[in-house]
Amino acid sequence: MRALIADDDRIATTKLSRTLAKWNFDVSLAHDGESAWSSIQTQAPQLAIVDWMMPALDGLGLCRRIRQDATTAHMYLILLTSRDSRADVVSGLDAGADDYLVKPFDPEELRARLHVGVRVLTLQERLADRVAELEAAVLTVKRLHGLIPICSYCKRIRSDSDDWEQLESYISEHTDAQFSHGICPPCLATACADLKTP
Repeated sequence: MRALIADDDRIATTKLSRTLAKWNFDVSLAHDGESAWSSIQTQAPQLAIVDWMMPALDGLGLCRRIRQDATTAHMYLILLTSRDSRADVVSGLDAGADDYLVKPFDPEELRARLHVGVRVLTLQERLADRVAELEAAVLTVKRLHGLIPICSYCKRIRSDSDDWEQLESYISEHTDAQFSHGICPPCLATACADLKTP
């Protein structure tokens, strides 16, 4: 999973990136908010650890910008800061952070919080896949919903291109249904009677 670390403390960023690499994250680094935003636009990570106090664009501003852009709004954001008041936590979460971690942090707590983030992102991906499947199914259902023009004599159906086609062809084209042909008892009796007629 791709992760971005945005922090102007280069030593802390290097240590943190090595730790995340050990936990199998593909890590990229940014040392201010604007370069973090550029990196996100170039190759959006699924997860970002963002420092509050950064030059050019601070962590809260970066979180807000990420949430306002539809292409990046799904990212999981952890705000990492030395600011530890309740008001700061509320401000950070209100700005769009999913989680808030105070420096100096415990590596095991960070690992656990990252695990939560990965779990949330995995659930989001599964949900998005399911929604796409359901939308495709709804489109298929809609194609067979409503008035279908059918000939009352030969039972052919008028297609969207104004051609008359067999019922089986129309249904096969518009659904996943398949046909197996047989003969019903009344038709069998009629066919047998026709054969006996001289």
